[in-house]
Amino acid sequence: MNDKIYPLQFDPILKERIWGGEKLKTMLGKPIISSITGESWELSTVKGDVSVVANGSLKGKSLMAVIAEMPKEVLGTEVHARFGDQFPLLFKYLDARQDLSIQVHPNDELARKRHNSFGKTEMWYVMQADPDAKIIVGFKDDSNPAEYLSHLKDKSLLSILDAITVSEGDVFFLETGTVHAIGAGLLIAEIQQTSDITYRIYDFDRVDAQGNTRELHVDLALEAINYNKVDTRKEYLEEENQANPIVNCPYFTTNFIPLSKETTITKTGNSFTVYMCVSGEFELEYAMTIYKYKKGDTVLIPAAMDYYVLSGKASILEIYIS
Repeated sequence: MNDKIYPLQFDPILKERIWGGEKLKTMLGKPIISSITGESWELSTVKGDVSVVANGSLKGKSLMAVIAEMPKEVLGTEVHARFGDQFPLLFKYLDARQDLSIQVHPNDELARKRHNSFGKTEMWYVMQADPDAKIIVGFKDDSNPAEYLSHLKDKSLLSILDAITVSEGDVFFLETGTVHAIGAGLLIAEIQQTSDITYRIYDFDRVDAQGNTRELHVDLALEAINYNKVDTRKEYLEEENQANPIVNCPYFTTNFIPLSKETTITKTGNSFTVYMCVSGEFELEYAMTIYKYKKGDTVLIPAAMDYYVLSGKASILEIYIS
């Protein structure tokens, strides 16, 4: 048995944000030291923010180093064939104490041309929502650049954007080009392409502790925006101990697993799997070893782990590339 093949956890990469709070600590147990911590990057190979293994024989090694050593065993044969040694996804938890800026992400073609980067298709799972918490997802009705710029100029952009009240368990899939914002009072699990390219459109004229406003990217965003009304909410089943499909797109597949009893998992070796525990606690048994996880934990299952058993009572997001 290869002692380097086992479920991998990583030290969280914590990010202060002007809109952040303390829920990452109070609700998920993250070791934050700031009252404005907005993000916990759970699994990342973004330059300058590469995850480091927190458990087992590989503890202290970066995810990039582990992939370089065992590319197909970690990523999977098909993922490696498609992406080489790149890890193609980024996993986060976000705490929005205040509204996030209104923003948009470019598609692969535009991001590659401008930034030599992937685009940023993403998905949100609402882990907790304060009363009347909202998100912005696209336009209320089909729009166009002229209308958009007119409303942006006179600070009435919110009047043409679609604001939706959300609650725990809601899921939204945001294709590139969708104007969006996470509203105040939300704790979100986010799955996205490996990219940190964001075009900030409007930031409510906020200033930081030094009185500075944040940079806007109005010109860059113009070509990136999809001005048509879009349907972003994803409905899904909640059949216990089953992988209930939520999102299946070219970049990732996400399933919802309401776990309540021992469940055997078998894999093909084509792709890694990531589990994000969004409520409860569960155990994973592999190679006669038991690994324990709780709400807020994220675990990378190397593709070479083709057989293991889950047990406990938890709600789990299961993510892989198909």
